[in-house]
Amino acid sequence: METLKLTKLKSLYAILFLAFNSAIVNAQDSSSTSTSTRSSSTVTTETTTVEPWVWIVGAAVIIIIIVALTRSSSSSKSTSGTTDRVTVTKKVERENDI
Repeated sequence: METLKLTKLKSLYAILFLAFNSAIVNAQDSSSTSTSTRSSSTVTTETTTVEPWVWIVGAAVIIIIIVALTRSSSSSKSTSGTTDRVTVTKKVERENDI
């Protein structure tokens, strides 16, 4: 029962914290101004294109990572088809009471 109260209290603190942060973020919004000033501005957008060599280098890096991951997992399963066998023999000698 006490953990339920603690959980509810933590939830309340989290909600209050998030509401407080939301209020601070909205207070810093500078899009609403009280002055009436007219200005015109032109916005130019530039499209950025990625050079082809970036795609080639990225593809090569991804292929190297995939090859490294598949080789490490296959080499850990078996060591090129060879198995080692160890045989342990014990010889116990007892003294016979006469």
